[in-house]
Amino acid sequence: MKEAMLYDKLEDNQVQCALCAHRCLIKPGRLGICGVRENRDGTLYSLVYAQAVSANVDPIEKKPLYHFLPGTGAFSIATVGCNFRCDFCQNADISQASKKGGWGRWGQELPPERVVDLAQKYRCASIAYTYTEPTVFFEYAYDTAKIAAARGIKNVFVTNGYMTEEALHEIEPYLDAANVDLKSFSDEFYRRICGAQLQPVLDSIRLMHHKGVLVEVTTLIVPGHNDSDEELRQIARFLADFSPDLPWHISRFVPHYKMTDVPPTPVETLHRAAEIGCETGLRYVYAGNVPGDRYENTYCPNCGEIAIQRFGYHTQLKLDRDRCKHCGYQLALVTAE
Repeated sequence: MKEAMLYDKLEDNQVQCALCAHRCLIKPGRLGICGVRENRDGTLYSLVYAQAVSANVDPIEKKPLYHFLPGTGAFSIATVGCNFRCDFCQNADISQASKKGGWGRWGQELPPERVVDLAQKYRCASIAYTYTEPTVFFEYAYDTAKIAAARGIKNVFVTNGYMTEEALHEIEPYLDAANVDLKSFSDEFYRRICGAQLQPVLDSIRLMHHKGVLVEVTTLIVPGHNDSDEELRQIARFLADFSPDLPWHISRFVPHYKMTDVPPTPVETLHRAAEIGCETGLRYVYAGNVPGDRYENTYCPNCGEIAIQRFGYHTQLKLDRDRCKHCGYQLALVTAE
């Protein structure tokens, strides 16, 4: 347990959290929406500091990040808790655990220094704060990221993008890349299925890009909910308008959690979405959860040849550093030194 960052003390021992766009007003003895931040007598605490519920070495492509240190490993950590309640969450067993009571039995102590030690031990180029939502374990991520940066290890957020501008300002000096879930372009979808709103996510994507964080965006295509041509085109236009080089991952939905009655996304739908993205002007569009699909590869926007070939999380780089090996075109990516 550690005192929280970014909150205001109010009258009657109430506090207001300023980490995410919910900006929870929390009474004494109560928790925020995330279920892991508690007001104890007028002081807000993180209940999950250094309490890792998951710690693994993943390929960076699993995040997914295709344009940041391709072919390298990312030491990946998470705690319980999330500020969303997505009906299709693939990690609901840990993301929603803190909201069901008994959160204290989750995770084991893994201090920031030890996280960085393990990342170095396993020769990981980066540390990824992932699986649940790094915003809700912000203090843990922040302290770890500072140590990692000092040792030359990069830091990556896999996030729903619901953090505040204040939180982004704090983490920005140490944050190198992020994959942001843009789950829909409908505020109604966000309110009904995720318990959130759309605009703060759009604002975070813009702000991260403006601050120089390498941003990739993922949209999970849920049949009958966010798969219309109109909505897909809205997402693609939003991304292309401020950066045609921003990678867009279109992922296949599989039935899970509270949406087991929804069928998997047809591959044809992913291809249609990818075509819409390309037609809109995006240079790097990918299909996820379909190993071996042609839209897994990175193609050179100049000559059309494969620059990075992928099958699942396996990669073959056909690059000269960050340039296409075939024509010398500089691609929008960051490679390992």
